[in-house]
Amino acid sequence: MLFFENDYGEGAHEKILERFRETNYEKLPGYETDRYCEQAKEKIKAACECPEAEVYFLAGGTQTNAVVIRSLLRPYEGVLAARTGHINCHEAGAIEYTGHKVLELPEHQGKIRAEELEAYLKTFYGDESHEHMVFPGMVYLSHPTEYGTLYTREELEQIYGVCRENHLTLYVDGARLGYGLMSRETDVTLPFLAGCCDVFYIGGTKVGALCGEAVVFTKNNSPAHFMTLVKQQGAMPAKGRLLGVQFDTLFTDGLYWELGRRAIEMAELLKEVFHRKGYAFYLESPTNQQFLLLEDEEAERLSREVCFSFWEKPDETHTVVRFVTSWATQEEDIRQLEKLLRSYV
Repeated sequence: MLFFENDYGEGAHEKILERFRETNYEKLPGYETDRYCEQAKEKIKAACECPEAEVYFLAGGTQTNAVVIRSLLRPYEGVLAARTGHINCHEAGAIEYTGHKVLELPEHQGKIRAEELEAYLKTFYGDESHEHMVFPGMVYLSHPTEYGTLYTREELEQIYGVCRENHLTLYVDGARLGYGLMSRETDVTLPFLAGCCDVFYIGGTKVGALCGEAVVFTKNNSPAHFMTLVKQQGAMPAKGRLLGVQFDTLFTDGLYWELGRRAIEMAELLKEVFHRKGYAFYLESPTNQQFLLLEDEEAERLSREVCFSFWEKPDETHTVVRFVTSWATQEEDIRQLEKLLRSYV
């Protein structure tokens, strides 16, 4: 079977595995107090051009979203997110499980708009009964979005402007951030992102690591005793070195950017193949996620030899599916897929 189902199906980049082998018998303290965690944090702060940043490592993306959101919201607050946002659709109610509601905003190919965020807030505070409602306390977005789309600098600045004006925290889910930053169609850089939100995370799980995410509080603004909150909620491995070694390796000699660029190059080749064969795209994504609109019969035929993801049913005879490339995707896999595709031209 050819595999285009997700970007975390492989293990880890060989440089990370080699670093594990090299450091395996070192005796190190736990809970992120080892030298590899400290080195990785300094490298991330340098890459963000944000010396005042505070960096923490967590085990996985769902834990990261749940811990960050819970730790920053008051008991009566919820988090605003696109209707299609990851925390609203694909995290099994993890946010609600912590006692905080996800408040839906309209989405436009996965993105939210500043003017609609502002309209939501005006409507909320214009309601004389808002003291009886869930207060908006944070805005969540992901970059890339669930549909592989990207925010521009201007869009992020506008959203962050509304957040600051209304005293809301802006939190950016960066599970696939490495792929977003390496897209040829983006004007967002890591230092820009660090300056245009309050907290974000750099995804390792989907960009070459075995596991792990790096949370970056950008304004010396982490909650009191955040490390205790991380441990309390089960997101802190005792062997902190597991995460430190990986991020130290990813942020040495540009490996993180190299892996992101590789996935984008493969996604562009994949997109070229689908276009050449005449397949219909549900939307055009500039990142490693590509969404096709397939007739149900064609989706069923391909699924016998190719792993990809079901996304949604727009009507009774078609299915939207997602093909994903990763840091480990090989050109040969795409060439093999091309042989399986029909020609619609």
